[in-house]
Amino acid sequence: MRITVIEHEAAAGLGFFAGWLAGAGAGCEVVRPYLGEAVPERADDGLIVLGGEAAAWEDEDHPWLPATRDLIRNSVEGGVPTLGICLGAQLMTLACGGAVERGEHGLEVGAREVVPLPEAADDPLFAGLGPTQAVQYHGDAMTRLPEGAVRLAAGDPYPNQAYRLGERAWAVQFHPEATAEIFTGWTGGSADQLTALGYSVEELNTQVKEAEEDLVDTWRRLAERFAAVVQSA
Repeated sequence: MRITVIEHEAAAGLGFFAGWLAGAGAGCEVVRPYLGEAVPERADDGLIVLGGEAAAWEDEDHPWLPATRDLIRNSVEGGVPTLGICLGAQLMTLACGGAVERGEHGLEVGAREVVPLPEAADDPLFAGLGPTQAVQYHGDAMTRLPEGAVRLAAGDPYPNQAYRLGERAWAVQFHPEATAEIFTGWTGGSADQLTALGYSVEELNTQVKEAEEDLVDTWRRLAERFAAVVQSA
């Protein structure tokens, strides 16, 4: 069982997912197009597309994005188990006919509550999850979901936090893979910007660190369930 992983930048890697997927028997082939590696035309047994600072439409600055959207679209249409995380979710949204725009409410950052919707009750990844914390760090938003998408989770101020497309493709606006260490790296790299927006970097980091036990408990299950979908596909 091998999962193709598209990584957009070194600071936004697999995080917790590396160990959780390995523990579930899933190997990962990480592709790093920002280092010149080619995005494959086909995924292995599954596909995960990670986050990054790019906007989903910034093809000129990130020339691998069109190939990534093609890979996502082909995977969704071909029934390959697919998980898009943050930027990956936004790329899936664009690739499959939805819309992504600058978020009208600005940056969503820190440990924030995500609330599963009734449609999540029988979802292979979200079933049994109640309102929970998730790591957020995004300024763009999925404003129109692809046709046929099933909304699975909502949040405030951005309502489209997770959806399923078809039987085996999921998009999550948040970062279930992010460790407190990864998040601290993000805030440290943009401390001046966050401070200018009125955030306390120390408070954001503390928020995520204090939530880490709950984050692990919740999102480990999602990762393991995704591995199970890959195995059964």
